[in-house]
Amino acid sequence: MVQILVQSLIPLSVFLMMKICTPQAEVVVPKNATISAIFMFGDSIVDTGNNNHLVTLVKSNFPPYGRDFMGGKPTGRFSNGKVPADLFAEKLGIKELLPAFLDPNLQLQDLIGGVNFASAGAGFDPLTSELVLAIPMSKQLQLFDEYKTKLKSFVGEERADYIVTNGLYIVSAGSDDIVNTYFHTPTRIFEYSVSSYTEFLVRSASSFLQELHAKGARRISVCSLTPLGCIPSQRTLAGGIKRRCAEGYNKMVQLFNSELSSELRRLNGACPHARMALLDVYGLVFDMVKNPRKYGYVFWDSYHPAENVYKIMVQKKLGKLLIDLYS
Repeated sequence: MVQILVQSLIPLSVFLMMKICTPQAEVVVPKNATISAIFMFGDSIVDTGNNNHLVTLVKSNFPPYGRDFMGGKPTGRFSNGKVPADLFAEKLGIKELLPAFLDPNLQLQDLIGGVNFASAGAGFDPLTSELVLAIPMSKQLQLFDEYKTKLKSFVGEERADYIVTNGLYIVSAGSDDIVNTYFHTPTRIFEYSVSSYTEFLVRSASSFLQELHAKGARRISVCSLTPLGCIPSQRTLAGGIKRRCAEGYNKMVQLFNSELSSELRRLNGACPHARMALLDVYGLVFDMVKNPRKYGYVFWDSYHPAENVYKIMVQKKLGKLLIDLYS
């Protein structure tokens, strides 16, 4: 096994990773793959505590959140334990936890392996973040600029550029746009049809990805949306007396995922020296919802999956994602 060495000063010509082994699974990636750090953008699915430091309507730094986290401590993660941001970093051997960039206890050394800019309640639609006072996606990009400035002052420009260029960037957003902003905000549902709002979200996502690329990102994964009509809150609100999955939500999600996938293919042709890939988890999560005994309990609250679900998602999908991004 060749471990990822992000904490030590190594020659830039040395490849950092060829093979990663964990107790749960072995992830094999192309021999020339280099992953210097992980950077996370998006919403509550991946937020590791940035909202703790905001005046916002969306927080989870109180019990019972974090019940199964280290020491049973609520940290601002919308789960009983870890979230995908942590699990990706852990699985790749970079860090056990991916720190929130706004954490006042963040140390300069923590910058080296990457950080998290995601904010619970954020979305590709600017109105989504505005409604709950989350960090807009545009502001998350500004925080990334601040990160790069701090990193350069700490490790120097050459190494900082290397870390940024060879980082793995993961974006997870869009759920709040559909569930909260479109279906529950009169401004949007009367202004847009399902198809036109989906197109608006994909255009917004594309603009975000192009800006991220312009700031130095070269390997970018965008998470697909899960079957939002099957989350407990929407089954209660829109699933009828039997609380079935709300098909209108799921059809919109499938349309978004399909159009996003097409846009990523277009961007791969338009952005030089970059690779973007969809991390498609829709089918996996749908199977979990339909067969909960097969996987254990699925949801932690009315909106967010439990840590167990995230672990399965990362374990089953990471290998293919790395091949898509680095082959």
